[in-house]
Amino acid sequence: MRKKVFKFMNDQVVPRALKFVNLKGIVALKEGILYTLPLLMIGSIFLLIGSFPYAPVVEFINEIGWKGALDQVTGATFNISAIVAVVGIAYSYAKNEKVEPLSAGFLGFVCFLITLRSSILSEGNEVGTNIIDRTWTAGQGMIGAIIIGLIVGAVYSLFLKKGLTIKMPQGVPTNVASSFAALVPGIVLITGSAIIYQIFDLMGTTLIEAIYHAIQAPMQGVTDSLFGIILYCTIATVFWWFGVHGGSIVTGIMGALLLSNLTANQAILDSGQALTVENGAYIVTDQFTAVFIMAFFAKSKQLKELGKLSFIPSIFNINEPVIFGTPIVMNPFLFMPFVLTPTLVGVLMYGAIAFGLVPPFSGVTVPWTTPAIISGFLLGGWRMAVAQVIILGISIAMYFPFIKK
Repeated sequence: MRKKVFKFMNDQVVPRALKFVNLKGIVALKEGILYTLPLLMIGSIFLLIGSFPYAPVVEFINEIGWKGALDQVTGATFNISAIVAVVGIAYSYAKNEKVEPLSAGFLGFVCFLITLRSSILSEGNEVGTNIIDRTWTAGQGMIGAIIIGLIVGAVYSLFLKKGLTIKMPQGVPTNVASSFAALVPGIVLITGSAIIYQIFDLMGTTLIEAIYHAIQAPMQGVTDSLFGIILYCTIATVFWWFGVHGGSIVTGIMGALLLSNLTANQAILDSGQALTVENGAYIVTDQFTAVFIMAFFAKSKQLKELGKLSFIPSIFNINEPVIFGTPIVMNPFLFMPFVLTPTLVGVLMYGAIAFGLVPPFSGVTVPWTTPAIISGFLLGGWRMAVAQVIILGISIAMYFPFIKK
């Protein structure tokens, strides 16, 4: 039976998963979204300072008048994540197609802006014009940004590869030639965006808003459910057990949605409301997986040596030496704890946040290499740090009998 399962996974499931992960659009999506991370990391530093989990520090910042400047940085980083994503995705798609990519990124940015409203009605019924509504340039516009970025990247690359461009004579500087090469696909894409804007404007909405309500909001609801976190953990660990990078697969599917959940939580804080589930805070965000860590104890000499070599990397959440060195990959003894431990921890954390034992995650992000307990304190204060200690204990208890065997 076990051989049949191995054969089915290796012959049917794993090749299809790898084929999906290596699709042009998925590769561009994963690479393009990464361009948002530096801004979010920098914004998190200023957000953490302005919302430091120690009241005297926050009071001091308010007294010296620096809260406004800190909020400016946070707004200018978190609230343009969709813009950065659409540029990054279009750029990455074109780059992977080996055509000049920068123009694709700019075209993605322009097409995204065209689909947004350029005016807004204030509470006093006054019309403000020439604006960019940052409601839709952050998490709520993320799926729209992904779709536009992929379409722009694909159309732009197709035009250039087929030679459907304005070709300049030899001797013209490369940057000038590249600019003219982008004219034909640019006209097509921008004209198409204008038509789409007009169609949705007649319906009283915009493309980005329609995508959010029809696609993104329901999908975010799924990722934020108990079923979603179980599915996330199970898919990632099962593929890892077969030696495939499970993180790449689940990130390609769910990464952008979890990032949208994160920025939605930050928007609640920006509005002056308390970050609670009752106020609409998402439980499962991009940082949710940052609270997971596995520890291993064993008596065998081989595993003791491996433990010494992998101890420092494991502190910083680099677990490949353990996964491939123990090995966990294709190890029948460790399949159950490897799959069940993160799933159990995910369920417990979901319940802890849902019942108010641990606060939801704000917009603060930390590098994935930040050690456990430290990351917990930065992400959610002392309660999150205590939760990580408990998670560590549960992980040890789950693994110990299997590692001993």
